[in-house]
Amino acid sequence: MMNWLHTFFNYIALSILRLFAFVPYSWTVQIGYALGSLFGCLPHQRKRVVLKNLSLCFPELSEEEIKRLAAEHWRLFGRSVLERSRIWLGSAEQIFSLVDLQADIPLGDNKARILVIPHFVGFESGFMALSAMAQKNGWQTGAGLYQNMKNPFFNQKIIKWRNRFGAKSINRQNRLFDLIREIRKGNFVVIAPDIDLGPKDSVFVPFFGIQTNTITAISRLARACNAEVCLMITTLNTDRNKYICHIERALEHFPSDDPVADTARLNRCIEDEIRQRPAEYYWVHKRFKYRPPGEANLYD
Repeated sequence: MMNWLHTFFNYIALSILRLFAFVPYSWTVQIGYALGSLFGCLPHQRKRVVLKNLSLCFPELSEEEIKRLAAEHWRLFGRSVLERSRIWLGSAEQIFSLVDLQADIPLGDNKARILVIPHFVGFESGFMALSAMAQKNGWQTGAGLYQNMKNPFFNQKIIKWRNRFGAKSINRQNRLFDLIREIRKGNFVVIAPDIDLGPKDSVFVPFFGIQTNTITAISRLARACNAEVCLMITTLNTDRNKYICHIERALEHFPSDDPVADTARLNRCIEDEIRQRPAEYYWVHKRFKYRPPGEANLYD
């Protein structure tokens, strides 16, 4: 009975996604805002996580300011969820109408390069726009890491949708050699290091002044592959009517001989970007889930 219900709701959700891939974009935005605001008002665990993250990262803000920032985040989060229908299921032209791609580097030059993509609400749009542009122009293909979802139905669907312009999804677990091969071939590899994946291959370095469990993979891969490392930031434009995906110049003197220092440097770079547009960051993640030995859980 439960399996039948899960299948039913999966197909209902899939039908809604397909619907929003083709309704007027302005409807998607406004309905997304409304649903995000509604979800932000309901009592649930992720609401508490957002408030906790914001209070930890912005201790200078009052409780009322934190609540207003959280409310704006939920509006943008709701919008981004519905926008994924267009990103995952729409045509390349629909994606290009939603995202402007700007690069300070020559794309399509087959240079070994890692693109660091922080979790802003529009990060999915940026990756898909770059993949579609690469296919259109005959550039090298893209590759990105993915973490298996708890829902196997949508896990397979999303992998298929992300790969439809020629990109390759690589499982985060035990696929290091696949990743190295893609980098060395000159395929642009996108990695989001700002998520707490546990203590393996990670170190505690500051993020908003908090010792934060962070993977060291960017530094180690860049050194192993002699690859450039560039930030890839996808955020709303001034009018909030579309996104801008900005690929910045390669970080200078990166990697160094110290992967811990490199990892701390990347956290500072990401923090600087977040402070410019805090409502757009993905605060629903438990970024401070794992703590140094002896420290209490921050989300209890």
